[in-house]
Amino acid sequence: MQIYVRPNSIILVGKAWEIRSKLKEYAKKHDTVAEWILHLKENNAK
Repeated sequence: MQIYVRPNSIILVGKAWEIRSKLKEYAKKHDTVAEWILHLKENNAK
């Protein structure tokens, strides 16, 4: 499974079950994809 983070998007590449699992994992931490991207930007800025 690969995750590519771009300035305004996130691309998940892998088998369907891997992507579903990863989305469920991130859904526990973030309500929206926009929040997820913002969180990633904040962590990369540090």
